[in-house]
Amino acid sequence: MAKYIFFILVTMTFMAFSSGKPTWKTGVALYSFHQHSFEKGLDMAVDCGLKNVEGFSFQKLGNGFGGKTMIDLNKEELTLIKTMLKKRNLQMPSMYVDTKGRENWEKYFKLARELGMKYLVSEPAKNEWNMIDQLAGIYKIKVAIHEHAKPSPYWHPDSVLAAIKGHKNIGACADLGHWVRSGLDPVRCLQLLDGHIIGIHLKDVDRSGNDVDLGTGAIDFTGVVKELKKQQFSGFIQAECEHNMDNNSLDVKRSVEYINNIAEKN
Repeated sequence: MAKYIFFILVTMTFMAFSSGKPTWKTGVALYSFHQHSFEKGLDMAVDCGLKNVEGFSFQKLGNGFGGKTMIDLNKEELTLIKTMLKKRNLQMPSMYVDTKGRENWEKYFKLARELGMKYLVSEPAKNEWNMIDQLAGIYKIKVAIHEHAKPSPYWHPDSVLAAIKGHKNIGACADLGHWVRSGLDPVRCLQLLDGHIIGIHLKDVDRSGNDVDLGTGAIDFTGVVKELKKQQFSGFIQAECEHNMDNNSLDVKRSVEYINNIAEKN
């Protein structure tokens, strides 16, 4: 009887991941709204019906913060950031970080902990792998290596897997569009990174690498969804729209709806 119950539970879990509503969490990378202030970007995320946003370290926060970025904030300003998020019922589970050196990395880990983040996205230097893995373990916040297009050293999954090896707190931030720009097949790249994907940057590009509306470019999103379901991916998918930058809320909303609709049908 116990074996039979176990079999039923495993079967039900597999079916839950294989069909119906997606198990991942969707949001938007605030870089999509970087022409606006931080607060305006949050409002645009709400307009898209989203609950999650991914920040980025070099954003000039704008209204109420002057030319400051996240790392420059004092205690009162950081409290204001928290209030802005809470007021809109938003979470910031991740942030793209462009930094180097232990002292700076530790500042970002402390900031991430203060804001309740789950992981940092970055393209760290090879000689810092051990250090950031150690800090990630101390602060209980993962590091997801961003798979930027060539000439980034992380344009291919193999280089990310090399960084992950022996570093239990390092994983991958799968960027679907950048893989196409590097001449790679996103579905095959996801397969290579099976078990190591922490977050995903959702975008579509044409064969020339131009950012386009989701579903109109070169990416096989049905294949992407099927692979993510096969891997039982339950992390964060953050939409990135890098066209119509002055007013792209509708593009972001459509991107999230598009990927989730495919998930419900496959």
